[in-house]
Amino acid sequence: MLIIPAIDLKDGKCVRLRQGRMDEDTVFSDDPVAVASQWVEQGARRLHLVDLDGAFAGEPRNAAVVRAICKAYPNLPVQLGGGIRSVEHAQHYIDAGLGYLIIGTLAVKQPEFVDDLCQRFVGKVIVGLDAKDGFVATEGWAEASSITAVSLAKRFEDVGVSAIVYTDISRDGMMQGVNVNATADLADAVSIPVIASGGVTNMDDVTALCGVQGTDIYGAIVGRALYENTLNLNEAQKCADSLAKKGK
Repeated sequence: MLIIPAIDLKDGKCVRLRQGRMDEDTVFSDDPVAVASQWVEQGARRLHLVDLDGAFAGEPRNAAVVRAICKAYPNLPVQLGGGIRSVEHAQHYIDAGLGYLIIGTLAVKQPEFVDDLCQRFVGKVIVGLDAKDGFVATEGWAEASSITAVSLAKRFEDVGVSAIVYTDISRDGMMQGVNVNATADLADAVSIPVIASGGVTNMDDVTALCGVQGTDIYGAIVGRALYENTLNLNEAQKCADSLAKKGK
């Protein structure tokens, strides 16, 4: 299982939100590229970027920072969500060196957009499912839908989606532990690799996700826990690797 550091971008800075609320942000750094360097030095094998402004605006707002990080680490897979609402947006990021495009809102409202991107950018499309009580939310988590995460995930099983990022909104940024059961249920229900997000707080969460029986969780995105030092990236990745070798 990959431990994937999150870098959430707002006004060009690295921040963390609580439950996706833009008015409850904590600024951790004015230099996101330096933050990326920190995680790379600690052994990150992939980075997770979120354009928070873009998620609410419906268009890229922190593209310059994304380009700078991709340029600094051209061989490191970088995935980005937030504000990717057109083929032009997607092409711009791919040309800038982005490894994976995360589609959230349009995956719910225009699922055929995901189908199109999967054909254009083979192997580079991830669907972001942000859910509360099992139902998907959109527009930077500001709008609730009547669609369950499992049913939407199944919609994309045969179109070429490389992974699903599943975020439990109620846990995100709250340091209350990851929703292992919901994540495992989704991973068990679909053939697409699932990446857990929201609430990963300490090594107990890492071992819990690695210890899920009968299915594999591909990765875990970690944000506030790394920034507040309740989890060490290098140690967490070593733990995940060790558990994988032991077959959990």
